[in-house]
Amino acid sequence: MKQKTISFQSRLSSLKYAVRGISRFLIEEPNAILHLGATILVIIAAGYFDVSNYEIIALVIVAGLVWVAEIFNTIIERIMDFISAERKPEIEFIKDLSAAGVLVSAFVAVVTGAIIFIPKFF
Repeated sequence: MKQKTISFQSRLSSLKYAVRGISRFLIEEPNAILHLGATILVIIAAGYFDVSNYEIIALVIVAGLVWVAEIFNTIIERIMDFISAERKPEIEFIKDLSAAGVLVSAFVAVVTGAIIFIPKFF
């Protein structure tokens, strides 16, 4: 097995591919725009309300969790569609589980946001 060398150029290429992936995700996936809007609202709310550093950390973690879950959900859905265009119960189950992961992460994010922001209204 040939050992790969780590160079600045190879890291730069990896970063280029990752940025391209994010930009395609934002352009091609409608849910990405919803997540972007929610993330922007959270950033605005965190700036407006007196949010502590720990609360900001929690918001960053849960927002990141939702983004990662949605990206992996998209990956899984695309792989399953590539494997078979035919409707198969096994593939539907995999895609449903993947979507459920996004739902769970979004629920955790909403609960975290509620815990942080609801007391700020009173």
